[in-house]
Amino acid sequence: MKRLILIIAMFFTLSTVFTSCREVNEEENEMEMEMEREEMEHEMDADDDLDRMGEEIENAAEETGDAIEKGARETGDAIEEGANQVENELDGDPTDDN
Repeated sequence: MKRLILIIAMFFTLSTVFTSCREVNEEENEMEMEMEREEMEHEMDADDDLDRMGEEIENAAEETGDAIEKGARETGDAIEEGANQVENELDGDPTDDN
């Protein structure tokens, strides 16, 4: 009888040890998985930030190009208008194109 109680106590002790080890390992695995997931999210956020920054640079370049084209058009129009006024003055035609 004494032996049976000792065997049951030893079985209970071993099962408790294995169970607690398994729980510790599961917690460690969960922590590792959480850290890996956070690292992946951080990398994805960094990639998204780079993509967004690239798009902003492209948009700024397009807006700059559009502004330069508009400025060149306006300058060309002003030069043409000035040339027409000079021609009108030379021809003696006081007509204003405006």
